Amino acid sequence: MEVGAENSSSDEGGYALKPLDLKVNAEKTAEAEAQRPTWSGRLEFILASVGYAVGLGNVWRFPYLCYSSGGGAFMIPYLIMLILCGIPLLFMEFAIGQYTRLGPVHALAKICPLLKGVGLATVVISFVFSTYYNVLMSWALFYLFNSFGATLPWMSCNNTWNTVGNCSNGFPGNATHLQSASQQFFDHRLLEKTSGIEEAGGLRWELFGYLVISWVIVYLCIFKGVKSTGKVVYFTAVFPYFILFALLINNVQLPGAKNGILYFVTPVWSKLFEVKVWVNAAAQVFNSIGIAFGSMISMASYNKFNNNILRDTLIVSFANSFTSIFAGFVIFSAIGYMAHIHNLPVDNIATDGPGLVFVVYPEVLSTMPVFQLWAPLFFFMLLCLGLDSQFATVEVAITFIKDEFGPIILRFLKREELLALAVCVLGFILGIPHVTKGGIYVFQLMDHYTAVVSLMFLAFFEVVAVCWIFGVPRISLMVKRMLGKTPNIFFRVCWMLFCPMLVLCILISSIIQYTPVHYGKYTYPVWAEWVGWGISLVSIVWIPLGAIQEICNNKGSLLQRHKTAMISKVDLDAEDSLPEKQNLDNPASEILLTSVA
Repeated sequence: MEVGAENSSSDEGGYALKPLDLKVNAEKTAEAEAQRPTWSGRLEFILASVGYAVGLGNVWRFPYLCYSSGGGAFMIPYLIMLILCGIPLLFMEFAIGQYTRLGPVHALAKICPLLKGVGLATVVISFVFSTYYNVLMSWALFYLFNSFGATLPWMSCNNTWNTVGNCSNGFPGNATHLQSASQQFFDHRLLEKTSGIEEAGGLRWELFGYLVISWVIVYLCIFKGVKSTGKVVYFTAVFPYFILFALLINNVQLPGAKNGILYFVTPVWSKLFEVKVWVNAAAQVFNSIGIAFGSMISMASYNKFNNNILRDTLIVSFANSFTSIFAGFVIFSAIGYMAHIHNLPVDNIATDGPGLVFVVYPEVLSTMPVFQLWAPLFFFMLLCLGLDSQFATVEVAITFIKDEFGPIILRFLKREELLALAVCVLGFILGIPHVTKGGIYVFQLMDHYTAVVSLMFLAFFEVVAVCWIFGVPRISLMVKRMLGKTPNIFFRVCWMLFCPMLVLCILISSIIQYTPVHYGKYTYPVWAEWVGWGISLVSIVWIPLGAIQEICNNKGSLLQRHKTAMISKVDLDAEDSLPEKQNLDNPASEILLTSVA
């Protein structure tokens, strides 16, 4: 937080030690806290961060990636990348948010004015992400409500939506002309899928209704800001673990489960010599924790100034990795059971992405004993996993609007709850194309060009802005102001060297390995790919625009303007003068460094 006007007006004077008036400064602290709400307790922030980091990707992405990248051997590059890149960058984002008490836009604009566009880009990418991520919640609701019945509708081929000639009860194995009943339920009942993105096919009114319900749930959980979100995450962040534990206990008792787990964990050491495996490990750590989406900065900005973010960083990182590995055991024990039933190899069934949780696992559930219990619990778990990730991404946009236009917006809308409503309504409207009959193609296009293409560009420029331009010494000083001690040499080396280099490697690799978007065997037309690149530019373009605007606003020669644009506006020297940064319970805080005329 910036120094108050009473201190900034004393340019003529020096600094002197003055006795601290505890009563007056306590009142100022309360006033400062009132200007920006804080989490009711430390546990709320931890649960919100864990809930955001632990999402659907932990269930459908990591297990398959681990299996296909060397099984147990993949844990070596994964843990190395977590330690060298994931944990330091999460610590860095927590430090930025908590110290500045600002959302990503204003925090990064103060840290590095030249790259202030990075902050706005993170808000844009988070909001774009939230418009299609909530579609997954509508799918989960659809499956949830269809799982309350004597039989599950995806169990057989005797339904109106089935194509009888190529429908198979169970997985068809190598018979490529056949589709499983669960695949046809997904394609023809849930999506009513058209032949391509060229054919929108009209709205799927059922999914439209479930999308409305999804956004209503999101709004009811965030409309009071951190005060309401902090209460909801006690359930949404914790409940999925009970379901995962229950599913694992059930699954390991099924025949074939052991073979599935062995497929998941058996190390293939030769994979460690493939560069792609190491890049995949780094990308998985990066995407799973949620770096560069702005959500972690935004949530940390609601912390009290002296909150122990190092402890929180380790807890969130460990919980995220533990959940990914644990979900792997749950998923592959079930896949092993399915392979046993159909007498197929595990790799014929294993897949990743939405197909794992909306096609493969529903088929597994339909063959389990007491499926009437496990099916609703599984889809309710997916709903919880997705919702708290959705809360955080929507909150990024709301935080930015409050920070930038707060007084103006409140004069117009009168109440903050209406601001949250307006953001949710806009997100809902932008999500409508995904619930048309051709919506799956729009969804795949958005996901590919947002989560794959744009994110690594933003991440690289964020790391450059903070670690190299703002500088590791300043980050260390920020942490020292909050925690009372400088980060150890490990974090400083990671920020200076390993993090920028690893992010750059991931960016270069993603460019080299770039493949045009596709959905199954469907290839997108050229115009759709151009639309995809346009979606990417919607967020990326703010980086050069912000730099140009900052340089043009400065005075002097081009070189002088450039140098001025790289000067941080975070006043680290005077931050100690803020009353809220004092430990009022400590006798040593009886003196305060203040500015005098």
